[in-house]
Amino acid sequence: MGIFEKCFKFTKHRELMEIGYYPYFRMIESAQDTEVLVSNKKMLMLGSNSYMGLTNHPKIKESVIKAVKKYGSGCAGSRFLNGTLDIHIELEEKLANFVGKEKAICFTTGFQVNLGVISALVGKDDSVIIDKTDHASIIDGTRLSFGKVYKFDHNDMSDLENALMQCEKNGKLIVVDGIYSMEGDIADLPTIVKLAKKWDAGIMIDDAHSIGVLGKCGNGTASHFGLTDEVDLIMGTFSKSLASIGGFVAGKQEVIEYLKHHSRALIFSASMAPACVAAVLTALDIIINEPERRQRLWENTHFMQDGCKQMGFDIGRSASPIIPLILGDNMLVFQLWRGLHDEGIFVNPIVSPAVPPNKALIRVSVMASHTKEQLTYALEVLEKVSKKISLFAQIKPQI
Repeated sequence: MGIFEKCFKFTKHRELMEIGYYPYFRMIESAQDTEVLVSNKKMLMLGSNSYMGLTNHPKIKESVIKAVKKYGSGCAGSRFLNGTLDIHIELEEKLANFVGKEKAICFTTGFQVNLGVISALVGKDDSVIIDKTDHASIIDGTRLSFGKVYKFDHNDMSDLENALMQCEKNGKLIVVDGIYSMEGDIADLPTIVKLAKKWDAGIMIDDAHSIGVLGKCGNGTASHFGLTDEVDLIMGTFSKSLASIGGFVAGKQEVIEYLKHHSRALIFSASMAPACVAAVLTALDIIINEPERRQRLWENTHFMQDGCKQMGFDIGRSASPIIPLILGDNMLVFQLWRGLHDEGIFVNPIVSPAVPPNKALIRVSVMASHTKEQLTYALEVLEKVSKKISLFAQIKPQI
């Protein structure tokens, strides 16, 4: 079988299907909202990244329809050649202003941003320093670069300094998530800034899960800490709070111009579809003009965090709408997921190797659009299922 032998030997998914514990690629038959239809069954959605609850907003849908009528369904080319529309430029100017940087450039996906930026900037004599739990797109971006890669323990600033000490004296770039997508904690940006200055390193922050959530106006982690001017590059994605798909990076004009002419992920990919651009433009307006949405998001977050902790769950250092229920054992996570799924609660099971061994978890995420009644019901079901499967009696203490 040669190259395909590994495919035929891969059976884990079928084994989980046979015992009813396969949780992936579930087919949703409705809009991403607080409630969704899965196999014609109504479920309470607690697994979405739509933190601001905008994916089904009527104003956004209206703007998407108008964009399609004016520009059509696609751009039929890359930004570099024939795929730059006036609304791409409008969005980039708006994003740069939103995150407090001189200029921004949009990519077709958030994954491509990290791939394209890191691989373009980090050369063979440079170093890139990343958190061990950084998003896969950051890790893959370092693999495509020709630089030396250093990893430090999650949010461990002493280990970050150890990594910086090992770097060569050439260019250094620290890349971290603003909010970590599984742990839900926030990067220690103040200490990162101090260390970057000490060791002459640049800073790139991935605000995929921070845009709309952190900052005075929802403009991200650097704003949250008052350190916008100290961060060199801010990237974000459109598939979370901004109700679309795509991504951007913002920084000094010279850096963005360099990336526009050197990032293969930008130059050789078709540009964002007009509908996606229009959705982001409208979502940004809503986030800026409706701060009460972010207030509701944080009220819901604290309510859900408190409820889970009172029940006895370990939620780690979560400081965001991402709330991990850390159970440790993969099969225990599948048991809890199955019980919640059967009761109409949609959550995401995250198991090793997606998280470190003995750190398997149920990823709960809340939205600004959730009602207190919905969240109260979710907590009641969580408690009911936990008792039914004797969850806490099965959890092994971590040594």
